[in-house]
Amino acid sequence: MTASSAAPLPSEKGAEVGRRIGVGLMYGLWKPRVLGAWRVPATGPLIYAVNHSHNIDGPMVMGVAPRPTHFLIKKEAFVGPLGRFLTGIGQLKVDRHSTDRTAIGQALGVLADGGVLGIFPEGTRGEGDFASLRAGLAYFAVRGGAPIVPVAVLGSTDRPGRLIKALPPLRSRVDVVFGDPFDAGDGSGRRTRKALDEATERIQKQLTAHLENARRLTGR
Repeated sequence: MTASSAAPLPSEKGAEVGRRIGVGLMYGLWKPRVLGAWRVPATGPLIYAVNHSHNIDGPMVMGVAPRPTHFLIKKEAFVGPLGRFLTGIGQLKVDRHSTDRTAIGQALGVLADGGVLGIFPEGTRGEGDFASLRAGLAYFAVRGGAPIVPVAVLGSTDRPGRLIKALPPLRSRVDVVFGDPFDAGDGSGRRTRKALDEATERIQKQLTAHLENARRLTGR
């Protein structure tokens, strides 16, 4: 499937606006400590693979990452004014319960244009330990020819806030650790089920190792 047969590509300018909004909100409400951002390639297609244990993990990465990001976000979040806002800042709506060809085409289009795709490879919010990966990340990395940068967000679930229980305490520290980019494929260009399963195994090893290193580095 090509991007041209799908919905229009998300706005790169919109994603940059989202990044600037994220900068103001994340640094205004919390104390992000960003490590390894220099590892992120300055140009070319790229995938951020982010662990997911709290609702602020995506906005936090959007705000502290050096490049604007188009996250794949569950369609349930795209309701009312929030949905229009997310679309306006270049985020992608995805149906997690079916083969969403529109979202797939848009995501591949982002990579074809040299943009950054943000993915929570665990599929849903959980322990944030990369223990259970879906095959979607491997598919986009291999099909889109994009290196993966592992991203660990630590501290967002340490304790609930006093004013708003669903958020980390205001002005608390949240660590965001970017790892070294790596290729998921084996260099053959194969996109068979076996090749994608092998790529998923390689990805899981890399992401788990990065998370362990990030925890040692930050003391969390």
